[in-house]
Amino acid sequence: MNLSRRTVLAATGATAAISATTFATSAGAAHAQSGDTAEERVEAAGTVGFDALLQRAETLLTGGAFDPSDADFAAAAAALDATAKGLWEALDHGAGRTALWPDLSPVTDPGNFGQSYTRLRTLATAWATPGTSLAGSAEAADALVAALRFAHDTAYNPAKRETGNWWFWEIGAPRALMDCSVLLRDHLPAADLAAYLAVVDRFCPDADRRTNSPTLAETGANRTDKAVIVALRGLLGQDAAKLASARDALSDVRDSGRNSLFRYTSSGDGFYQDGSFVQHDVVAYTGTYGAVLLGGAAHLLSLLADSEWAVADPSVSVMYEAVERSFAPVVFDGLMMDAVRGRAISRERAGDHRDGAAAVAAILLLATGAPAAYADRWRELLKGWLTRNRTTPFASLATLPQLALAKAVLNDRTIHPGPRTTGHFVFADMDRVVHRQARWGCTLSLSSKRISAYEAGNGENLHGWYTGDGMTYLYDGDDLGQFNDGFWPTVDPYRLPGTTVDTRERTDLGTGAGTSTYRPTNAVAGGAVLQERYGAAAMELIGPAGTTLRTKKSWFLLDNAVIALGAGISSSDGRTVETIVENRNLGPNGTQRLLVDGVRQPAQQGWTQKFGHARWAHVDGVGGYVFADLTDLHALREERTGTWRAINTGADTGGSTDPVTRRYLTLWVDHGVSPAGAGYSYVLLPGASAAATAVWSHSRPVRIVANDTTAQAVEARRQGLTAVNFWGAGTAAGITASGPASVLVQRRGRELTVAVADPSRTLTSLTVELPFPVSRVVTADDTVSLAPGRRPVLTVAVGGSRGHTHTATFS
Repeated sequence: MNLSRRTVLAATGATAAISATTFATSAGAAHAQSGDTAEERVEAAGTVGFDALLQRAETLLTGGAFDPSDADFAAAAAALDATAKGLWEALDHGAGRTALWPDLSPVTDPGNFGQSYTRLRTLATAWATPGTSLAGSAEAADALVAALRFAHDTAYNPAKRETGNWWFWEIGAPRALMDCSVLLRDHLPAADLAAYLAVVDRFCPDADRRTNSPTLAETGANRTDKAVIVALRGLLGQDAAKLASARDALSDVRDSGRNSLFRYTSSGDGFYQDGSFVQHDVVAYTGTYGAVLLGGAAHLLSLLADSEWAVADPSVSVMYEAVERSFAPVVFDGLMMDAVRGRAISRERAGDHRDGAAAVAAILLLATGAPAAYADRWRELLKGWLTRNRTTPFASLATLPQLALAKAVLNDRTIHPGPRTTGHFVFADMDRVVHRQARWGCTLSLSSKRISAYEAGNGENLHGWYTGDGMTYLYDGDDLGQFNDGFWPTVDPYRLPGTTVDTRERTDLGTGAGTSTYRPTNAVAGGAVLQERYGAAAMELIGPAGTTLRTKKSWFLLDNAVIALGAGISSSDGRTVETIVENRNLGPNGTQRLLVDGVRQPAQQGWTQKFGHARWAHVDGVGGYVFADLTDLHALREERTGTWRAINTGADTGGSTDPVTRRYLTLWVDHGVSPAGAGYSYVLLPGASAAATAVWSHSRPVRIVANDTTAQAVEARRQGLTAVNFWGAGTAAGITASGPASVLVQRRGRELTVAVADPSRTLTSLTVELPFPVSRVVTADDTVSLAPGRRPVLTVAVGGSRGHTHTATFS
């Protein structure tokens, strides 16, 4: 961090945050002599000791001093104060109390004592923050000390046995308890502090292991959460061994690094080299657990910086690389794409903007100590996100310490806002595809026998049945509220954009304890990317028990268009099958104009119409839809009312029963009852005008050359591009493949570039015959070999490549 940024932080009142988060390049350089005490070793090394680290831990919670005349800081402090005052007024102070808050009774329930500790942390933070109504109050301090003692004696102590959700016992409650203890440390009687350290030693003694199942190694976000808890326990107890244990848990030095957070994994939880992040073994979870992991790692790196226990593992670069490799593609103007948020989509108090803000906060904190080569790029990226998100500004969601770091970036004139991320990203290891253009983004949520179609449980995500069946998320820079504005409780869950569905009635998911996932039996899910610009994606849809639905789905993602093809749609269940082209949230009062073949359609709610042989449609503020074959298109305007409680009844995350009403415009293709060999073909033109959509429909700059169960293929002549998804051995668009494959070929001048992937992961070798003569290899992955000629043959060693793309350029 350079001097100008230090100066700006100081100017925004974040001087304390700097001391809490600045790294030293020589951290950990001086090592202890075995006979010295911890404090003697710290003094000899010239590094930060226990007291300074505890002050740092407090600053990470409160943000330190801030300028009360700054409107953003004043608003954040006022928001904290308002929340704290509500909790303070509702807190039961009585000697005979059985719970701390009436709605969290009995306190012995894990969810109730877990949330009670979280509320106590909010009160303690307000007490420790200047300018709030509770700041420095002796009455509040005494009440908090008494409340912590009550919760310990009644519900959460070493004599208790874990029941219910383990997370409250081993992560939620101990983290909030340690935070409270940090903030109140000068007011806690020694006996109380000793008791709280003992309860942490009982339920979270080691970040490496699940306490209630010691043979189970903690991974991913759970490991970082526990590492922070163990570190705080070490600081409060002045236990150097605990601090070393917390640090080492990030690298897992006791397990040969097999569960290290600073390594790329090839199975289960963690970051993958292609940018994927998986938690719970089979769930794409960059947006929640991934952000928690990043935030926890950033917190611990900052907390222990300059100390004897500073993280010195060079493999921490894996965490740095994840910012641009894993997070940047799935953050759109500060919001986190729902396709990587798992069951959190059903949480009323989460939302894509809030989870996006959590990722922003984690990266801001990580940047304070990362090498300049990383941090300088991140700050430009962050400034772009922070300035473009005017729908839900970061300042409205941030805590005071997060706000201090954000304002440091915003107020630094040497940092220029970075543009939106662009490119095509295939996250093969979590079955997600992201296509980013300057003004829009498109994300495909796929699933397979490797990655779950959804996660539900603990009362969450009750209607997530089809979220992994090819749901297509369209993001527009002018409409950042599409999926955040009451979408999930009001959308028709049987008509998610991009999906092909059997209209049978489904029962709620996840109503029992614990979480569950569903992995379909299909092998094909994924695709190939050419020059980080164009993509071909495919998913074979095999319906779950209770339906015989089968189809083969493809998407071809280009500069200004997404071509969606479906073939072999078959079902024998006597029910209607539909493919959903669009289901757009128009907000509470939306009347956006719909044109079909240039004719304006009615705007009243409840209107529906079938259009025989439609050629194109257009929705104002969204874009165009072109139907490659004359299509029987159905359209519907409807006002839908739902509640968050209907999709999330979780004890700690359950939504309200307040009705939410939103208007929707839905476009779909009806394949009829028990279709046999049906198909569809349509083109999304995000952001296109009605005139541009009509021109596109007439000129057809992209030609569909195959759409059957052998192959689906398109040609974009202006770009010299041919893209094919093969479902087995076959020929399409002049290209022949020996098995299932995604192939993109671009011919420009005398050069030919080819990208090949095996999205089924069933092959060891794949041959691709091209219709263009080539004579020599310009550049190629070492997995690609060429037999030149007028119809050259590529042999691609795809075995073990995990569905990733192999590329070569020929002349």
